[in-house]
Amino acid sequence: MSSKETPGEIFKRALAHAARSLAEQPDLEVIFSGDGPSLQGHRAVLPHPPRELSGPEAQRLRGLADQMALRLAHHDEAVHARSKPRSAEGLQVYEALEQARIEAIGANALAGVKANLAEVWEHAAQRKGLNHIVDPSTASMADVVALMARERMTGAPPPAAAKTLVDALREQIEAKAGPALDRLSTSLTDQRAFARIAREVVRDLAMGDDLSDAPDQDVQDDEDQDSDAESSSESQSQEESPSPSSDASDDGETSARESESAETEYASADDDSESRDVDEDMDAAEGDRPARPDLKDPGRAEPVYKIYTAAHDEIVQAEDLCDPEELTRLRAYLDQQLASLSNVVSRLANRLQRKLLAQQNRNWSFDLEEGLLDVARLTRVIVDPTAPLSFKQEEDTEFRDTVVSLLIDNSGSMRGRPIMVAAVCADILARTLERCGVKVEVLGFTTRAWKGGASRDDWLKAGKPPSPGRLNDLRHIVYKSADAPWRRARRNLGLMMREGLLKENIDGEALMWAHQRLIGRPEQRRILMVISDGAPVDDSTLSVNSGHYLERHLRRVIADIEARSPIELIAIGIGHDVTRYYSRAVTIVDVEQLGGAMTEQLAALFEEQRRAAPGKPGTLTLEPPPTVEGAAAASSRRAAGRPVRA
Repeated sequence: MSSKETPGEIFKRALAHAARSLAEQPDLEVIFSGDGPSLQGHRAVLPHPPRELSGPEAQRLRGLADQMALRLAHHDEAVHARSKPRSAEGLQVYEALEQARIEAIGANALAGVKANLAEVWEHAAQRKGLNHIVDPSTASMADVVALMARERMTGAPPPAAAKTLVDALREQIEAKAGPALDRLSTSLTDQRAFARIAREVVRDLAMGDDLSDAPDQDVQDDEDQDSDAESSSESQSQEESPSPSSDASDDGETSARESESAETEYASADDDSESRDVDEDMDAAEGDRPARPDLKDPGRAEPVYKIYTAAHDEIVQAEDLCDPEELTRLRAYLDQQLASLSNVVSRLANRLQRKLLAQQNRNWSFDLEEGLLDVARLTRVIVDPTAPLSFKQEEDTEFRDTVVSLLIDNSGSMRGRPIMVAAVCADILARTLERCGVKVEVLGFTTRAWKGGASRDDWLKAGKPPSPGRLNDLRHIVYKSADAPWRRARRNLGLMMREGLLKENIDGEALMWAHQRLIGRPEQRRILMVISDGAPVDDSTLSVNSGHYLERHLRRVIADIEARSPIELIAIGIGHDVTRYYSRAVTIVDVEQLGGAMTEQLAALFEEQRRAAPGKPGTLTLEPPPTVEGAAAASSRRAAGRPVRA
């Protein structure tokens, strides 16, 4: 061990060795990045370790590594895929039971692994808000079934945050699938037999309409089909000589299938599952992971984006969300986190400022009565020293009046290092651009509650009308307005460090809100910069709409702004690539990377561009989506020629 190794580096090395040992794969590649957690083939990506290496966050990180290692050691994707139910709900339960089996093998063998996995489940239950669910019937059945199966296979009780929910549904699930759940523990090490029992659980819960009454028969039919296919393949191979390239292709396909399965379990939910903050494998049971009904029919028209109710939405100043003393303490905490990066921040700010100021075009005014002697007119001065208009004067052309709006994702998946990086970005950009005479506003977007909040309660009281649209309470935060000086608003960014602030993210409406604020600004040039870590995710909305409901709306809003608006749009991905949404985007994994990519991106952004706008500046107005509650009132206001508010 090198004497210069930091505790964090020692922790990483020990964690990597433990993962390789548990997976029984010495060649397992373990890396630490803001892109984690994910498992692709023999490459495990984990988040960076926390500063406190003896706390629950470090134990959760060990649990994530254990999950990936156990999956590599005890999961056969071919066997798993052969027995999958075709129904979306049944597939969720089936996937969750398989993950519970994998973890039970490790938990029963090693007490340390059991404790690590328990911390992962506890964090998952809290993040999903299982302790805040009002109506148990709206909860994900896969989560509850997986916790009950885990209890049987390992003896571990449900996490404290999920205990009330599990107890509320226990009797109902026991009555339908109790005997099958009891038999799961008898087949932990036999994945094929376990899959048969898991299918029986799905059938008993009436979630597998495609399964027959004899669950073994379905699997046997699949195995017979596979056997026929293998026989056909062998017959064909006797006629054709095998080639190394075909073998390589088969290996590649197998690897791709394994990678796809691993991403289903571990990739974060912005990756069209999507690659968005799947810290724990409980997220494999999320309702937006399997194919949604609207994706089964490609020709089916996309649903119109709407809002169930906007009565509980709020736009709030950062200083109104906590008292001044707490805000000062939170800013001090943020400054403490940035202490080790102070030199990097200062160098970046100075470098960026020099680069932007250097882009100011210098012009000369000629034929003046006074100023500097124009050497081009030197002959005229010699011939006739009294000749006027022989001087010139240099003039600095300042940037056009410019305003930049920083829109920061304040979702739960940004918790920890990502939100700290976002706060650093806002701090650097706001201070530096303000030095260059560019006005800056800093905005944030999240929701007021997990799992829908008051909006969902209203929907439940109304009898759960179908297709409610967006079903959560928005919270849009103004950290700094464009006209406020940075020195007065700097401590507001500390609010991002507040526990409990970061919840869900509905990006499309947040983008519309920030866009409308900029449209009303008097500056000639308006720039909207989005800082996010991936796709929009709101469990309440996605549980009653299609899996890509929020993402489709975000893409539509982005397309409108990029094609028709005078506002220039750019995105910064924190740990995740957002170029699949935004045509102009850059990805940042850590603060140290800001110096290169960020400086070049901003410098290019401020270059004079002669792009022809399709319409006149300000012609695009993104009207808020209609609300279900206010549809009639909005219709009457439009008829009267009055503006409509969401």
